[in-house]
Amino acid sequence: MHILDLLTGPAFLRFLAGAGIFCTIRLRGVQFFHFPRAWRETLGRGRGGKGGDAGTISPLQAGVTALAGALGTGNIAGVATAVVGGGPGAVFWMWLSSLFSMALKYAEIVLSVRYRTRNSRGEQVGGPMYYMEKGLRCRWMAVWFAAACLLASFGVGNLAQSNAAAQAVQAAFRIPAWVTGLVLAIVAGLALFGGIRRIAEWTERVVPAMAVLYLGAAAWVLLLHWREIPDAVLQIVEDAFDFRSASGGIFGFLTARSVRFGVARGVFSNEAGMGSAAIVHAASDTDAPAREGMWGVLEVFLDTTVMCSVTALVLLAGGVPAGMDGAALTLAAFRGGLGEGAAAFLAAAILFFAAASILGWSYCGEKALEYLTGSRRARNIYRLCYLAAIAAGAAGPVEEIWLLSDLLNLAMAVPNVTAVLLLSGTAARETGMFLRNGRKKFGGCSNDRVFDKNV
Repeated sequence: MHILDLLTGPAFLRFLAGAGIFCTIRLRGVQFFHFPRAWRETLGRGRGGKGGDAGTISPLQAGVTALAGALGTGNIAGVATAVVGGGPGAVFWMWLSSLFSMALKYAEIVLSVRYRTRNSRGEQVGGPMYYMEKGLRCRWMAVWFAAACLLASFGVGNLAQSNAAAQAVQAAFRIPAWVTGLVLAIVAGLALFGGIRRIAEWTERVVPAMAVLYLGAAAWVLLLHWREIPDAVLQIVEDAFDFRSASGGIFGFLTARSVRFGVARGVFSNEAGMGSAAIVHAASDTDAPAREGMWGVLEVFLDTTVMCSVTALVLLAGGVPAGMDGAALTLAAFRGGLGEGAAAFLAAAILFFAAASILGWSYCGEKALEYLTGSRRARNIYRLCYLAAIAAGAAGPVEEIWLLSDLLNLAMAVPNVTAVLLLSGTAARETGMFLRNGRKKFGGCSNDRVFDKNV
């Protein structure tokens, strides 16, 4: 069976879509009815935390670092892959899936902060493996997720990122892929050995600046092609409901290429249900799980609703060149609108986004390894292997790397989404208390206990 058939088959589509809808209902549409509050509780609060239970980094740094793992190649190369593989209609299904993905990502962050604890070095740690073990009392599921996360940090968080960056740089500057991979590995190494604080400081500066510059360049391209924008939107909607090639009925609906690729690339882009963002947010200095969960709503909105939509419109309004895919396709679309200078800018943007994603995912991989082994020596070995993978992934085969990333997404999503559904009542209670009181201390959380895997 093809790997993509596992990730985008009817069973997984129903599972993922149903989980998002279930969380939306259980949390009473928190992403819809409290969207303005999500803005106030995240970007509206600036840099500082609330001091309720001091974390390692600020909520803003946690949010930006989590976004670093989502923004970038998922928005630039992933959208292009979705359009080529599933047609323009895939963009519509990315939009629709993101609406319910907001509730799913919100819930996993709430649970991660609710069940987080301190490790033997006094750092706040959390994530799906901790709420699986402490909330569900299911150690085997926690080990499954941690192992999948560890492997995924090399796939979606490393190989796919360096490969997309190398493609873009090679297309724009004709620099060999292995050179880009080597430079990325060196830059990542300088930040990687500084821990989560240095990673967060780096992403806090780079990600917002590059996102604004990217959106500005995309807006300029769309301004040049403004007459084609209505047709591009109409093309997205019409193609989304064109199931003539499918077998008909509900099975045809769920196996249509636009649905499959839209959902698959949506998962890759915003990472809702994968649990990676939950690991980062567990290190945040926040006083309320639900307050930190608001970042999940905002992250999905910025990633998929804003960034992916802009990239898709640039591709469709400017015309999709034949015979191209991934970052190279997006690069060609920008070059067609703004010339060679724009191509150089986009290549640089992809490079910086990829570096930020690589750093954000390295932290997730380290925390998964820490959960499995508790060994600091193993962490250093992991870092060296991680840096070597960056260099190797730059020159690797594109299709195989994306398929590997999709499979590892599936391996993380299945246990994590299952755990979120089983613990959704806890997330709902935390949400209810926060919305009623505005400020909810940790109270019942066992954050004062040291979690040492060596004991």
